[in-house]
Amino acid sequence: MNSPALSIVIPVLNEAHGIETTLHALAELQQRGVEVVVVDGGSADNTTRLARQHVSAVLTAPRGRARQMNAGAAQARGAVLLFLHADTQLPPDADRLVLGAIESGGIWGRFDVRITGTAWMLRVVAALMNARSRWSGIATGDQAIFVRRDVFERLGGFPDQPLMEDIELSKRLRQAYRPACLRAKVATSGRRWESRGVWRTIFLMWCLRWRYWRGETPERLAEAYR
Repeated sequence: MNSPALSIVIPVLNEAHGIETTLHALAELQQRGVEVVVVDGGSADNTTRLARQHVSAVLTAPRGRARQMNAGAAQARGAVLLFLHADTQLPPDADRLVLGAIESGGIWGRFDVRITGTAWMLRVVAALMNARSRWSGIATGDQAIFVRRDVFERLGGFPDQPLMEDIELSKRLRQAYRPACLRAKVATSGRRWESRGVWRTIFLMWCLRWRYWRGETPERLAEAYR
């Protein structure tokens, strides 16, 4: 069996309410040969049963987004890996955009993001996220990070930490390679912001990133996030 050019790894935990929507949106990509690997961290709902109706590779791994993504990457067969949150949808031509960026000499990158929801402030949050990422060279998991497998493995994958694993991987990648910042947008759910309050969540995330930059451990930050 030929190896796919692109593998999408999706970590999940109790995502039965939305996983089918996410996977249904990937159907055309799978028809074009993209591999989709779902990695469950111990869901107590029907997430895995629903996922198996849409993809052939559903794995289990110790709970934790970094651990789940690393487990999925280890089992995936693609030369390029894309890490997708369970509440995020890629644009229809995501595979062509990603592989085009890699074929043009890119090593890693991310998409711009659009946050879905009713609060008008979410549009501002997304615009600031995209601008900050393009300026800093740092990507977040909401932006669907993609990377060449050989480089990902050489860096040891995502660091085994409970929070900021996406920031840390971006920092390590950025030391050697500038990201390909794709302007096509992924659509990610605004539930996190709306459930906690948009302004409160913005303030919390900025505080957590500042504390991480100051050297606080991811474990302490994860407690504050919860």
